[in-house]
Formats: sequence, C-alpha cells, structure tokens
Amino acid sequence: MIPAQLPPLVTTDWLAAHLGEPGLVVLDASWYLPNSGRDPREEFRLGHIPGSRFFDLDAASAPDTSLPHMLPDATRFAAVASALGIENEAAIVIYDGSGTNLSAARVWWMFRVFGHPRVTLLDGGAGKWRSEGRALERGEAVTAPRTFQAKLDPTHVVGKRDVATALASGLVQVVDMRPAGRFEGTEPEPRPGLPSGHMPGAISLPHGEMVHADGTALTPEELRELLERRGIRLDRRLIATCGSATSACTLLHALHRLGMAPQELYDGAWTEWAGSGMPVETGLGRRPATSGGQGTAG
Repeated sequence: MIPAQLPPLVTTDWLAAHLGEPGLVVLDASWYLPNSGRDPREEFRLGHIPGSRFFDLDAASAPDTSLPHMLPDATRFAAVASALGIENEAAIVIYDGSGTNLSAARVWWMFRVFGHPRVTLLDGGAGKWRSEGRALERGEAVTAPRTFQAKLDPTHVVGKRDVATALASGLVQVVDMRPAGRFEGTEPEPRPGLPSGHMPGAISLPHGEMVHADGTALTPEELRELLERRGIRLDRRLIATCGSATSACTLLHALHRLGMAPQELYDGAWTEWAGSGMPVETGLGRRPATSGGQGTAG
C-alpha cells in the first residue's frame, strides 16, 4: 500500500515492491543539455521502468518565450498532467537517465509549486535501476487521460530583477548549480552565443557534487557538510539558479530533505541573465563564509 505521505526519496527496492499498485504513477522525466547528443524520448522507447510514463519537460513548459522550459501557467501544466493519466490523488515517483537526477528534480519541483506535494524522486534514477539488472519495458506508454487540477504558488519563483536586488543586498544567497568551469568562465555554455561566467556575488555549487558516484543522493549529514564547505547557510534566504533552472532544483530538493521551508528558484536562470546584458564575472566567485557568516566576492 502506498503511504499517504511520501518521503523525499524512495529506493529502487521500494519502487520495485510497489510497481503496479493503484494510485502510483511513475514518470521518466529525462531531459539533456542541447550539446549532449541524447534523445530522451527515444531512450524511453528503447527501455524504461515498467509502467512509467514519459514526461516531456519542454512540452510542459511555457510556449510564449524564447527561454528554455520556463514554468507554464496552471492551465497548461494541468493539461499535461491530465494527458499523462495523473489525478490529484496520485502518488508520483519521478526519475531520469542523467545519472544525477538532473531533470527529475525540476519536475518534482513543478508538481509541488502547482499544489501537488505527494511526489518523490527515485534515488539513483534509471542508472541505479539498470545497474541492478531490474526489468525494463520498451515502447510508448499508453494511458487513459484523467483530470488533474493545478494552482500555482508564485512565492517560490523569482525573476531577473529580484535576483539583482538580492545580490546587491548581500543578505540573500544566490547559489549557481552549473559545473565549475561554466561558473568560472573557463568552459563554454552549451547554448550558442551565451557567455560563461557567473552573477557577481553568486556561490558555486556544481550539481554533480550532490550525489555519490552511483548517482544516489548524499545523506543528510553529507549534505550539511557540503553546504558548509561551500559557505551556504541554512538559516538564510536562498535563491537557486543554473543554466536553465533545471539542475538548480536538485538543491531545492536537497533543502527539502533537510527540513527547510521551500526556497526560491530563478526560473530564467543563466540563459536569461547572461543573454540580457546583466553583469557577468569570471573566476572563482564568492568564497565560503567566514566565521562571521559573510562571504567575499572573488
């Protein structure tokens, strides 16, 4: 029987034991960077966790913007969820094939901001499931439409000007989850024409550091140690960002696991910031906090 309240993470053993139970929906939310050469929908057709349905992140995003997969309105999100056969009573388990639950966390966050807290991530994602030799299913998923109602809570989403104000204040932590080379400006962005670097005053926390080598999430104790090393304080307001507000959600999920109140996401992320002429710095950026809790800009 599926519990009324899901933990933030479930194991592959847990999912294998509950597959096929009434009310359980499993979503493959795989999405990859533009330069990856990977096709998530084709990979789904070739093999996915039995009974899972493919959640197309791009199709579930706002259609009236040039920015990648921006949050849609509630009507569009509800239509996508309904077409996937999801009801408001459903217990939802989300995974992806990235090896770090890169995009799964984004879809987890989307369901929560649209008012559906009964959602969790599969620890280790598709990679761990496959490594254990568990069953896979091929082909497209066929599901009957259901009715899903969504209501957006806009308090967890911020825009470009909000981020600029937060950075200028020095009182809000803006944490960038892109790889270190992109943050420091030593490696190119995956989107043509976009400079690498970072927002002045931002803190670097590459999303790959949030998982073990096998893709499973850090323990709460390991998470706390990592955040402390990076100078991130759990008693201060935080805005998460990355290249296109996808991997940033891995931090929001981690903070949820630590029992923190929901923090904010900059949905336009680096694509909007760097593409619209906002200030860009290179180098290491803000250093870990001193004993007094203040960071320094590098």
